[in-house]
Amino acid sequence: MRLISGKVGISKYHNLDELKRLNKGDLLTLYIERIEAIVNILPNIAFATKPNVTMASLGIPETKENKKALETSRKASIEYFDSTVEFQKSILPYSDSGDLIAAILFYEETLKSLHTYNDFKAD
Repeated sequence: MRLISGKVGISKYHNLDELKRLNKGDLLTLYIERIEAIVNILPNIAFATKPNVTMASLGIPETKENKKALETSRKASIEYFDSTVEFQKSILPYSDSGDLIAAILFYEETLKSLHTYNDFKAD
């Protein structure tokens, strides 16, 4: 069983000038896409930061209990993401575009930092 499932990447990182040229609807879409990637990765970074890592590849026994725990975690992540998106779609249109841009840039930096996660591991 894979530890990370769902969308875990984004198609493009942006800079401030690019984001300033986008309309609020496009900014909202980018914001939500970044939340989805973060929700799918961050709870699992102690195990993996990329998709396709399985319990077996990490030496975690694929017992009924472990599989159930992973499935419970996945369901909780999906429910959290879905409720967050529902909230965001109704409330975020009232946000300031500058605040959305700042949040998108922050989320993108967070996602970029996952590429260096292994640098923090102690051997």
